[in-house]
Amino acid sequence: MTVMTETTERTDTIAKATSRDEKGTTLQGRRGTDVPAATRGNTTVADGVVAKIAGMAAREIPEIHNLGGGIARAFGAVRERVPGRGSDITRGVSVEVGERQAAVDLNVVVEYGASITDTAGDVRANVIDAVERMTGLEVVEVNITVDDVHLPDEEEESEQGGRRVA
Repeated sequence: MTVMTETTERTDTIAKATSRDEKGTTLQGRRGTDVPAATRGNTTVADGVVAKIAGMAAREIPEIHNLGGGIARAFGAVRERVPGRGSDITRGVSVEVGERQAAVDLNVVVEYGASITDTAGDVRANVIDAVERMTGLEVVEVNITVDDVHLPDEEEESEQGGRRVA
């Protein structure tokens, strides 16, 4: 019965924050002159910040080839070729940020030959560590969807097939 209460509280916390009009979360500090200066006031962490941290942390795992589903990767490849636009680090990353907690959903492409379960565990651990360390939010879950497996010869074929001139 205790587990159900904790899960309900986590869901309620995230639901309250995502139903607000504003994006991001505010970590409440304490007030007063008897409180250390470092803890006075509020810190707001935007959803996009959590998404960027999660995206970077997922990409740090060597077995992750890319993030995002097929269509998202195709649009991302086009956007990367537009001058002045960098790569979209949040492609394939979705977050829900509450007042004290966050949930992360990732769509990934895994390198052929890698253990998907081990890779998913490594990604989860790295994302949770990075988000919690950098934001102070508790990560309640990291859901991973493996959209594709990258084969070693796929990149070579797409590069040669995509060129119109040599």
